Amino acid sequence: MIKACRDHHVAYSITVSAGHQASRSAIAGIDDGAWVPIDYTRNGEAQVAETPYGDRHPLVVRRTRLHRRQRELFPEWRHHAFITDRPGTAIELDTDHRAHAVVELAIRDLKEGAGLNHCPSGQFFANAAWAVFATVAHNLTRWTAALGLGVTGPVVTKTLRRRLLTLPGRATRTARTPTLHLPKRWPWATQFLVALDRIKALPLRC
Repeated sequence: MIKACRDHHVAYSITVSAGHQASRSAIAGIDDGAWVPIDYTRNGEAQVAETPYGDRHPLVVRRTRLHRRQRELFPEWRHHAFITDRPGTAIELDTDHRAHAVVELAIRDLKEGAGLNHCPSGQFFANAAWAVFATVAHNLTRWTAALGLGVTGPVVTKTLRRRLLTLPGRATRTARTPTLHLPKRWPWATQFLVALDRIKALPLRC
């Protein structure tokens, strides 16, 4: 695959197994002073380093470990490595590489949340139609999260469906005014109403 990328002048950033003999040896050869701390979660720490790997590309490695009491259970560093031919520092390349992880989350959510894993048949066009419908449903839920809730992080469709979409309600009309009656003790009522108001306030564009 790397050869194909090079032949077609396509830049690449490819994850490699940190347990593979070649990458494990390369990681073991990184000097302790070469590791640079980076921002990570509150419950852990992370560092990044770069080391030669093969003939034409470096190996960028991120190592992470937990803090406090959790470190007693998992004291060792965990390594995540990838090879790339793109320019930039190890920190810049690692940040961009991690940002692409949202693509995998979106694919998983598309399968588990929007039903892409239940393609109906062995017919190509039936599956193509199902994929389109699943993608539209997935996009609608993501827009609801981003525009209505203001959420930019990974909120899975199952959570949105359980909290905001699949709820009992009753629609009534009095004096030509529609009213939606929702459960009184519903814990996410405020969140739902805020999202509804934000979406209703969006400007219409033709």
